[in-house]
Amino acid sequence: MKKFAIAAATATALTLTMANAAFAQQTTQAPMMLAAGEVTKAKQETSDTWITTKVKADLLTEKGIPGSDIEVETSHGVVSLSSKVTVTEAQKEMAIDITKKIKGVKSVMADGLKAE
Repeated sequence: MKKFAIAAATATALTLTMANAAFAQQTTQAPMMLAAGEVTKAKQETSDTWITTKVKADLLTEKGIPGSDIEVETSHGVVSLSSKVTVTEAQKEMAIDITKKIKGVKSVMADGLKAE
């Protein structure tokens, strides 16, 4: 049993030593550079994700709007609202107004909201 414990400890120590050496080699390499277009694309996707999240949160917390039934998609600051359930015209207008107030929203398309 004692020999097994010593062998296991030795194997662990060797594994950690090799892993540390591998990590040390990685940190000495130059950082990977992204093309300017990829950085811009990543920033836009982050912005669109933030807008979608903010719109969805605001619709969910607004009384009188079926926020959980409204789907929100954003592309380049243009927000599309849609729903499989019917909403009233007043609810549709309220959803559009809430969405337009969000920072970064360029326009709102609500053709997908079925209004009575």
